Amino acid sequence: MIKLFSLKQQKKDEESAGGNRTGAGGKKASAAQLRIQKDINELNLPKTCEIVFPDQDDLLNFKLIISPDEGFYKGGKFVFSFKVGQGYPHDPPKVKCETMVYHPNIDLEGNVCLNILRYTTCTVEPNPEDPLNKEAAEVLQTNRRLFEQNVQRSLRGGYVGATYFERCLK
Repeated sequence: MIKLFSLKQQKKDEESAGGNRTGAGGKKASAAQLRIQKDINELNLPKTCEIVFPDQDDLLNFKLIISPDEGFYKGGKFVFSFKVGQGYPHDPPKVKCETMVYHPNIDLEGNVCLNILRYTTCTVEPNPEDPLNKEAAEVLQTNRRLFEQNVQRSLRGGYVGATYFERCLK
């Protein structure tokens, strides 16, 4: 019985001395928090990308800002919000594009096809093979020049068809 009390006291002493990894407010960090912290620390982001934590104590909710310096979306500034669940890394994060953009893999509600995030490195280059915005994908496949014009119109702020896009140039 005395040994049990001494083990409890030892554990309590370790926790108060910082022996246990903790999250915000001294709570024990979850597996998802520890993993996302590790993954973020290992990121080697190019100068065109930036991670912002609106709440510094919450690593599970952050924004990724992409400012491409080449391709169709050069000069644009695109904000993606990430919500990482407790099932991470087994469950993918929920990603929304907060910047309305004319893009085959991002629909007009900001839903993002996770494939563009998986195999690209901080870019928003389109993949017409897996579209969420089927109209944009079809234009990209059939008339690349018109697609480029539509992208530029959307970046400058204006209508593409019946949809109005806010200016998102840097």
